[in-house]
Amino acid sequence: MEIKLFDSELKVMDVLWKEGDTTAKRISDILKEQTGWNMNTTYTLIKRCIGKGAIERREPNFLCHALIAKKQVQDQETTELVNKVFDGSMDLLFASLLNRKNLSTEEIEKLKQLVSNLK
Repeated sequence: MEIKLFDSELKVMDVLWKEGDTTAKRISDILKEQTGWNMNTTYTLIKRCIGKGAIERREPNFLCHALIAKKQVQDQETTELVNKVFDGSMDLLFASLLNRKNLSTEEIEKLKQLVSNLK
């Protein structure tokens, strides 16, 4: 099942992925510090994520539990990017990323290892 999350909702999910199950209040406190959002904004976003099936609310204390993994969202977002911007071509995305900056020898070696592991 694919769940489309907006950037603001991803910020809420990111807190959950880093912290594990945590209360809505704690998520609100973290996001207030990171983004300046007030409690109402964060609670609205949490409720949207609950409505989309990304978060489950548990009691007591409005405990939030992520129902989707970060890897799942990364895969969905990557597929969407490749399809939208690179006409479905993963190699064009890869070439674009490689051409953006000078890679260190270490980074090049990591990429070689990743590619060789795909075989």
